[in-house]
Amino acid sequence: MEEKSIYNFKMLSGGIATSGQPTAEELLHIVKAGYDVVINLGLFDADYSVKNEEQLLKSSQIKYIHIPVRFEAPKDKDLREFISALNRHKESKIFVHCAANKRVSVFMALYRILVLGWEKDKAINDLEKIGKPNSIWQSFIEKQLTHMRTQKVNRQNKD
Repeated sequence: MEEKSIYNFKMLSGGIATSGQPTAEELLHIVKAGYDVVINLGLFDADYSVKNEEQLLKSSQIKYIHIPVRFEAPKDKDLREFISALNRHKESKIFVHCAANKRVSVFMALYRILVLGWEKDKAINDLEKIGKPNSIWQSFIEKQLTHMRTQKVNRQNKD
C-alpha cells in the first residue's frame, strides 16, 4: 500500500502530508512511512473515524494531536491550535487528516498565507485541488485574512 491510496492524499512541501480519514490499515502505513506527528481535525464520533486511532499511533511512538473541528462551524481557536501544533513540530514529518481533507486543506492554506507568507492565490489554488470551499469555509477564510490585515495595520499604527 502507498500513501497515495489514502483518500484525497496530498504530499505538501516541508515534510507535511494531508488526507481524508485513513483506515486502521492505512494508519499502520503512516507509521511505517516514518511520520513523527499525526494531527486529526476530524471528530471522534463521526462514522468514518478509527476508534483506536490515538492508541494505535501512541503505541508506535507517534505524537497524536486531536483538534476536533466541526465542519459546519470552524472556530478561530481551532485554527490557532492548528498553527501552534504545526509550529511546535515544524522540524518533524507531519501527517494531517480529517474526514475528506477539506478542513485540513483550508487550515493548510491559511497556515501558508498567515505564517509562511504565501500569496493568497497560490495557497487557495492548492486548496481548490481538493475542492472549492462551501460558503461556511469561504467566510471563515475571509474572516481570518481580514483579521490578519487588521492586525498588520494595528502594528503599523503603533510604530
